[in-house]
Amino acid sequence: QVQLVESGGGLVQPGGSLRLSCAASGSDFSINAMDWYRQTPGKEREFVAHITSGGGTSYADSMEGRFTISRDSAKNTAYLQMSSLKPEDSGVYYCSASVGVYGTRYWGKGTLVTVSS
Repeated sequence: QVQLVESGGGLVQPGGSLRLSCAASGSDFSINAMDWYRQTPGKEREFVAHITSGGGTSYADSMEGRFTISRDSAKNTAYLQMSSLKPEDSGVYYCSASVGVYGTRYWGKGTLVTVSS
């Protein structure tokens, strides 16, 4: 069983920055891709960013250029650096990981980001 724990959420003013972390533990298998998603009240969970085991990245269009995903494979930790934050970036940010040869997917419990003045 893999546990994913997100941290780094909080209240930030519009235009500000925040860095989220996602620490994975409990896996005897390789962690493949790691992703960030977010969910706001009344909306479905949406894709934010993706990083492969080799460091390849992709982003949702609205986050491109403002968010940067990275990972420290030695620490089994992924990061999401967010800048130029907007109120519409507010929501619960979830980390997800694909593990092992079958790509079993695990989810964290989320961390709340609030962008408000």
